[in-house]
Amino acid sequence: MAKRLAKLKVLVVEDSKVALKAICGYIEDMGVRPLKAIDGQTAIEVYTRERPDIVLLDIILPDTNGYEVAKEIRRLQGKDEWTAIIFLSVMSKDEDLARGIEVGGDDYIMKPVGSVVVQAKVRAMYRLVQMQRALVKLAGQLNDANQELQRLSMTDGLTGLANRRMFDESLAREWRRCLRHKKPMSIVMLDVDWFKKYNDRYGHQDGDECLRAVAGELARSAPRPSDLVARYGGEEFVMILGDTGQDGATWVASRIRQHVDALQLPHKDSSFGHVTVSCGVSSVMPRNDLTVDALVKSADNALFLSKNQGRNIVTYLDYGQI
Repeated sequence: MAKRLAKLKVLVVEDSKVALKAICGYIEDMGVRPLKAIDGQTAIEVYTRERPDIVLLDIILPDTNGYEVAKEIRRLQGKDEWTAIIFLSVMSKDEDLARGIEVGGDDYIMKPVGSVVVQAKVRAMYRLVQMQRALVKLAGQLNDANQELQRLSMTDGLTGLANRRMFDESLAREWRRCLRHKKPMSIVMLDVDWFKKYNDRYGHQDGDECLRAVAGELARSAPRPSDLVARYGGEEFVMILGDTGQDGATWVASRIRQHVDALQLPHKDSSFGHVTVSCGVSSVMPRNDLTVDALVKSADNALFLSKNQGRNIVTYLDYGQI
């Protein structure tokens, strides 16, 4: 305990030089070097600079009162900080005690103070400070863990892209945004050509590497951070392009097709001799009488046409077109 107390920062705010010397002496007897302030302004300056663990705060000060100092300390604290505030006062009325608690105080010591009480209060508050900080640290770790779990729940484990759940949630949200701002919206559907044959010839491990390579090109081809790229299922991928019409979406799809083609990943069972993708694109200006599901269906229909027309091409269909 003594070694831990040596690192303790205690600020004593007291305008009486006699009382200040006595209280600081009690603190020093614990192996702690106290910080000192004789008025409210100095107390705030010392607190801001040193961030003490405990403040022993006289209520009656020459330039203000301890209540105002306590409120300012609480205002200055970060969300993960906590300093214990112990009021020093000759006032013993219930309303005085209640006011101290309301402004952020944690305990009271009635004047005149003695060494036994001061040291006991400081030790008790130090334990509370340690527990509070441990809780803050644990809460931070739990928050990080929850965020990581949230991220994993929205991420495809193989490719690192958004998964189907993330796509569904983002799709509805982007539709509403484009509807509200009267902006066009597009969907690009992509499929790795003859992927089953690729898996049969090269094995599932190489198949996974192939999907990761395609996913990498998809992620790099998304023109804006707001554009979502997701694994739709199996060897099929999808992009949500908000504020994007036919020309922009077709350009993005063509860029992806060219980039995958340029990888030149060997695929002996492909008509092209290497891995390629087929793309379907559909766009619409969202309206209340339309549905986002029909937009996805149109893009899927366009993808079907690309595959039937020889693969490794981009096909565009208007919203709702079969």
